[in-house]
Amino acid sequence: MTVTEAEKNDIAVARKVLSLEAAALEELAQSLNGDFCRAITLIEGLKGRLVITGMGKSGHIAKKVAATFASTGTPSFFVHPAEASHGDLGMIGQDDAVLAMSNSGETPELSDIIAYTRRFHIPLIGMTRRAESSLGSQCDFPLVLPNSVEACPNRQAPTTSTTAMLALGDALAVALMERRGFSADDFRTFHPGGKLGQRLLRVREVMHGADQLPTISMKARMADALMEMTGKSFGCVGVVDDAGKLAGIVTDGDLRRHMTDDLVSRPVETVMTCNPKAITADLLAVEALAIMNDRSITSLFVVDDQGVPCGLVHIHDLLRLGVA
Repeated sequence: MTVTEAEKNDIAVARKVLSLEAAALEELAQSLNGDFCRAITLIEGLKGRLVITGMGKSGHIAKKVAATFASTGTPSFFVHPAEASHGDLGMIGQDDAVLAMSNSGETPELSDIIAYTRRFHIPLIGMTRRAESSLGSQCDFPLVLPNSVEACPNRQAPTTSTTAMLALGDALAVALMERRGFSADDFRTFHPGGKLGQRLLRVREVMHGADQLPTISMKARMADALMEMTGKSFGCVGVVDDAGKLAGIVTDGDLRRHMTDDLVSRPVETVMTCNPKAITADLLAVEALAIMNDRSITSLFVVDDQGVPCGLVHIHDLLRLGVA
């Protein structure tokens, strides 16, 4: 596809913007110091909630950062600074901490929140570009952004600065997750719905139980195995030994490979695939799907600690649930 001169100019402008913002993020990464760590320690030890505030574009970033903290195990919410001056200061409790975002550090609407935190000894984290500003000088934990130029042509519209704020908020949340050992199970607690929630399902939540399992003894004949396969409709049958442990599997592919006149009379153990891949119920469903894709199979038996089949997961179930 031919690119016009106007389109080439658009691409050049876009690349310049991205380069400027990437450089600002690199500068921010190199500037992190003990104040960043102390802010994490403060948030980690909160008995209350993390209240995040900001005005204008900083406010939009603050809302997103509050949502990120809340979804990763830190009770957090956004308070609009203008609304705070008209009663919403009452939402900030003695056990809370405030994270205030302001590029200049002189946002007038933040003054009442800053004064409130000082009066009632509520910890204040200040995220600003100017350490000497009102916010930077009055906060307990200054998080100073790099003094990088904004990416817009007149260097005025919040672009680079808001990108840095967003990234620093993410860095705080993720570092706190690492410190707390926030797991996939913890994450799913706060994301039970939607695509992400489905991807974090465990095998035990999607597998067919023991009463639905197609299994047959190694001593049985293939005629019985075929009846079991047909009755359970999974396209396979698990073969168990005398101790009840999974020793093999007979699939549609095994039937095709051993298609002879005497197939139905043959012992199951002469047709089965030995030591089939099996999984545990604690595995993530998305990991089970990856195993099926890698091995080009449609079913996996689930076994307990003794190797005894306790469930079966089928690829159609995973796809129907949106685990992909």
